[in-house]
Amino acid sequence: MKVYIIGAGPGDPGLITVKGAELVARCPVVLYTGSLVPPEVVARARPDAQVLDSSGMTLDEIVAVMTAARDADQDVARVHTGDPSIFGSTAEQMRRLTSLGIAYEIVPGVSSFTAAAAALGRELTLPELCQTVILTRAEGRTSMPEKEKLHDLAKHQATLALFLSITLLDEVARELIPSYGADCPVAVVHKATWPDQQIVSGTLADIAAKVKAAGIKATSMVLVGRVLTASEFADSRLYAADFSHGYRKAQR
Repeated sequence: MKVYIIGAGPGDPGLITVKGAELVARCPVVLYTGSLVPPEVVARARPDAQVLDSSGMTLDEIVAVMTAARDADQDVARVHTGDPSIFGSTAEQMRRLTSLGIAYEIVPGVSSFTAAAAALGRELTLPELCQTVILTRAEGRTSMPEKEKLHDLAKHQATLALFLSITLLDEVARELIPSYGADCPVAVVHKATWPDQQIVSGTLADIAAKVKAAGIKATSMVLVGRVLTASEFADSRLYAADFSHGYRKAQR
């Protein structure tokens, strides 16, 4: 028996991995985050599967389902949104599983920050402009470690991908403007890859007002950085004619 912690992707049912989809279709117990995972993802479950929505459950209740499956020698497809390794609330489940001696395996998925970049048609790392992406969040009800405050991270001027921060954009702007500038581009992608996906673009100076006017209050990725609008950047050396690598000799 094993618990498979599966990243279902950002919303589009087609963006779950082949392995993840096969496990959902095979496992006799499917436990999914119904507040974010589309019904089409778990519709793959076999007809006799026990399919449970964990959105209204506590951690103890979730672990109880897994323990009962262990006692019945039944594999569990534990389906999360995005990728389980990023703001997935999976570590606490894995800690419990380890203490109970229940085997688990993580099946990675497409994260909302990469889905948001795809929706924008942008690359988040551009040669000689930005080669670093910071995945973080604004400080809300969940406090941030002292060394990870936004104003400190902003000093790097890297591309920022802000999770769980859509209601805190005024605070985000105040923290970032001293390092990035008020004119720094910002893009908010609401429900990336869902049928009702919505994109709001602006700058640190005006994005909070634009998002408020659009009525967006949840399920959004916030991307910050000059890469979002840059057109004057160096080409990658990877395809340069005068650049040799293991698969191609430089042209003279």
